[in-house]
Amino acid sequence: MGAYIARRLALIIPTLFGVMVINFLLVQFVPGGPIEQVIAQMEGQGNVFGAFDGGAADINVGAVENERYQGARGLPPEFIAQLEREFGFDKPPLERFLHMMWNYIRLDFGTSYFRSITVIDLVIEKLPVSITLGLWSTLIAYMVSIPLGVRKAVRDGTRFDTFTSGLIIVAYAIPGFLFAILLLVLFAGGSYWQIFPARGLTSSQEVWETLTPLGKVLDYFWHITLPVIASTISAFATLTLLTKNSFLEEIRKQYVMTARAKGLTERRVLYGHVFRNGMLIVIAGFPAVFVGVFFGGSLIIETIFSLDGLGRLAFEATVARDYPVMFGTLFVFGLIGLVVGLISDLMYVWIDPRIDFETRET
Repeated sequence: MGAYIARRLALIIPTLFGVMVINFLLVQFVPGGPIEQVIAQMEGQGNVFGAFDGGAADINVGAVENERYQGARGLPPEFIAQLEREFGFDKPPLERFLHMMWNYIRLDFGTSYFRSITVIDLVIEKLPVSITLGLWSTLIAYMVSIPLGVRKAVRDGTRFDTFTSGLIIVAYAIPGFLFAILLLVLFAGGSYWQIFPARGLTSSQEVWETLTPLGKVLDYFWHITLPVIASTISAFATLTLLTKNSFLEEIRKQYVMTARAKGLTERRVLYGHVFRNGMLIVIAGFPAVFVGVFFGGSLIIETIFSLDGLGRLAFEATVARDYPVMFGTLFVFGLIGLVVGLISDLMYVWIDPRIDFETRET
């Protein structure tokens, strides 16, 4: 097993390198950049995208065709050159990429172009919000899906199974962002009841400081209820059907028939024999489900509920062309995904020691 872990760890480096290369190349062909952002702000446009949607048409009147930066007409060349030096664009793309990867190897992600704070500090500040959202969503999905999936497997083909399958299909078909908006409208003061807050992970600082320890815990759960429910909906549907199918496959095997022939009760057969084998793929997939919720729902859910997490940080950095933050968060997301993939394999071996990845046929 040690050799397999070593191989997987060694593969993380070239995989991350490939991800960074592809995204760095794509950025070279995307219109706009940090220099254009600075120019747009100087012209009072707020961001560079006003130049692409017609809002900054007056800036470019009479601009020459070979102008390097959108809206830069009339600015001194020395000023543009100074901006290029500050952002590092006075060097060739290959040199900039190699310098960036060398810094990443030393865990130096640079400093944000527009926030005057290091990228690592930003990631450390925002990461707990995204992890909180992903972890609670995954735990609740498992707490609901496993009992429901087992129940559906035991009562396969009954009205209960048909009814719950219909609900699961509807839940799976609803996009997470649409369900989040529905929750806001119904329960966060949109048009009906104002039971839960519409934004933030906790109350304002003034209110938070006056709360007792128990009050802070309750306030935290009060704020996170709607975001967690919205991000759980898709994982809940998939996990329930996975649990049901896994248990159905085990129930039909020969060892279950033998256990029943020996006179064991259905409860003893189910939880004494079937449960461990049936739960293998479900429990071992916990890291993958967490990453799916963490990656898939973090951006939309954090934006809708105004949660200051890593997904929202990455989106804002992409819009603002804050390249150090954008590539830094991409590196963190990629590293987390690869490490969790390895943890998923180790979970399989931990739950069922009969699995040996080193001796599998290739």
